[in-house]
Amino acid sequence: MKPIVEICCGSYSDALSAAHAGATRIELNSALSLGGLTPSLATLIKVKQDTSLKVIAMVRPRGAGFCYSDEEYEIMKEDAKIMLDHGVDGLAFGFLDKQGMIDEKRTLEFVQLIHRYHKEAVFHRAFDCVNDPFQAIEKLIDLQVDRVLTSGLKPKAIEAVELLSKLQQQYGNQIEILVGSGVNKENVLEILDKTKVHQVHSSCKDWIEDVTTSMHDVSFAYAPFPHENDYEIVSEELVKTLLDVIKSSHF
Repeated sequence: MKPIVEICCGSYSDALSAAHAGATRIELNSALSLGGLTPSLATLIKVKQDTSLKVIAMVRPRGAGFCYSDEEYEIMKEDAKIMLDHGVDGLAFGFLDKQGMIDEKRTLEFVQLIHRYHKEAVFHRAFDCVNDPFQAIEKLIDLQVDRVLTSGLKPKAIEAVELLSKLQQQYGNQIEILVGSGVNKENVLEILDKTKVHQVHSSCKDWIEDVTTSMHDVSFAYAPFPHENDYEIVSEELVKTLLDVIKSSHF
């Protein structure tokens, strides 16, 4: 069986690009510049109407870390219920306490909610901020999380192949391990070979200019030079190339 490639999308257009390139599963977000936030309901509905993609939607109310207030958590639960009611295939979420430990109560509540709909519970890269990855993944297994997205506690997955390999070897038969962050056509085969994981997550990012980003003395730029007037997109060509690299390999 060929490895599964999940494409990280920040919009309806991104999802269409991923689908046209041959992807079968996406993580759907908004605000990828903040690491990915909860997408709009309209975006989810349109993606499900117009594609056959398996959609894992992000549930994340703000940028920065993963230790949420009670008010933020209530909003997250409502967002989760709404998306589950509208056909999402799974939800990506992550809860930590101030000590960098898995927030067991909130994680369990989310897993139970998602599983009541017979959908997939995915713990996202909040995992990469835990103190002890082995203790954390064992806790996620105990809580019946279906999959964990991780870069191996490093900025880029290619820097953490040793840890990712250990996690896959010890726990890969109990929880799905999805490797993401910096996965591209140049390194995907090395990552798959050295870690033995069966799933990778990639943004396949490109840029489009919006000339109204900076006008007069006002700028709404969020990206550094040379992309200060650009916004990020999923490149259909890069998705296709990534998929072709894997298809042509021995995996």
